[in-house]
Amino acid sequence: MRVVSLLPSTTESLCLIGGASMLVGRSHECDFPASIASVPVLTSQSIPAALSDAANPQPGAIDAMVREQLASGRSLYQVDEKLLRELRPDVILTQDLCSVCSIDLATVRRIVAEMTTSEYTPRIVSLNPQTFEDVLDDVYRVGAAVGLEPEATAAVVRLRERVFSASEYVNPFDDGPNVVFLEWTDPLFIGGHWTPQLIERAGARHPLNATVAKESAGAALGPQVAERVAGKSIRVPKEAVVGVNPDAIVIAPCGMNLDQTRACAAALSREDWFRSLRAVRNGRVALVDGSQYFNRPGPRLVEAYEFLVGWLNGRPDVVPRGFGWEQLSSRSV
Repeated sequence: MRVVSLLPSTTESLCLIGGASMLVGRSHECDFPASIASVPVLTSQSIPAALSDAANPQPGAIDAMVREQLASGRSLYQVDEKLLRELRPDVILTQDLCSVCSIDLATVRRIVAEMTTSEYTPRIVSLNPQTFEDVLDDVYRVGAAVGLEPEATAAVVRLRERVFSASEYVNPFDDGPNVVFLEWTDPLFIGGHWTPQLIERAGARHPLNATVAKESAGAALGPQVAERVAGKSIRVPKEAVVGVNPDAIVIAPCGMNLDQTRACAAALSREDWFRSLRAVRNGRVALVDGSQYFNRPGPRLVEAYEFLVGWLNGRPDVVPRGFGWEQLSSRSV
């Protein structure tokens, strides 16, 4: 089996279930685990690297460029089609969730159609996770695609055990703190999809993009947390954040590492409205490597959940060792 993964989360899932040796090509964003560093890279992005400089990231300029390119119908990513043909993969793992986050499905389908012959047809496996349960189910889907179903089942059982273990530290009878999760800082975007689910299951509220019950949830909604879902991330004005006046803030800009996040948070800290927030005044602002955790719908969302449980409930022992986060420095405010 020869596998190409164009999505960091599917690369992680493949490696988690023991399929790392099958990987013959990856995207430029597939950077975990470190053992895949020698695997050929097939994609690149059109956003200039200078806009994401760790010392001075420019989220406003990135947002403007993304909107311009999407409006004009241009892709944000390029694929090395020649190399992809040479690799002759049996399976291509990709996604249809977000054209901003990775290569779009239509482009992959076009390339595969051009590669297909009477003797060779690579299989496209496109994932579209909307919820935390979808993310775990995608591990099964990857396993089924590459013939590692038993390994995938065992991996998901282990992940679920960690989720259940962490949830024991959550008080189900307490409303918990109000949380604002910033998935982008200029303009302000509030996290969606699985992120509100994780926050609420960690014992907090996420009022600017809360989960809602599915229409088919029925009367047994209480114990069925999977029946509460959220939509995509949403743009909000600063007045909305001020109105909530959150007890805690998580800053994890999509696709940015901790150094870049630190710089984005420093820029926010120069704003009077931000410094006036209860969470900022009380030192309850967490900076997280969103690129590795919350923004990536893969197995390490379990670590993100453990972090939320530990941080929000005063149980630092629950936070995974080595988790990429830090408190917003008082010197930045």
